Amino acid sequence: MSREYLTGEREQSRSYSRAVKVTGGTTVYLAGIVADVDAEGNSLAGNFVGQTHRVFERLRETLGEVGGNLSDLATMTVFITDPRYGDEFIEIRKQYFPNDFPASALIGCDSLARTTALIEIQATAVLTD
Repeated sequence: MSREYLTGEREQSRSYSRAVKVTGGTTVYLAGIVADVDAEGNSLAGNFVGQTHRVFERLRETLGEVGGNLSDLATMTVFITDPRYGDEFIEIRKQYFPNDFPASALIGCDSLARTTALIEIQATAVLTD
C-alpha cells in the first residue's frame, strides 16, 4: 500500500492535507464519534478540550479493533458546535497528527445528536492488507 499527501504551508500549519491518495489496502468507514463522558464515565459536558481528546482516543480504540491506528485515517469530517473552538481543535489535532495528515473538513453546526456533545468526528481509514 502507498500513500501520497498533498500539502503546502497552510495545510502544514493547520495539520491537514488537501488530498490523500491511497493505493491498495482495506477501507474502513467510521461512524460519527462523540465523547460527552470520559473513559471512566465522568461527564465532559462543557469541556471541549476533554471531549476532543476523548474522541481521538475513541477513534484510536475503534481503529485498533479492526487492526488499524490513527495513522491509517485518510479523511475526517469534524463537526463543532461553536466555530470559536476551531483553532483550539487544530492545536489538539496536531498532537495526534504531527505529519502525514488526513484530509479534513471542519464544519460548524448548531447542535449534535447528543445535546452535551461539542464535537463529533466521522472518518475513513485505509488499512494495510
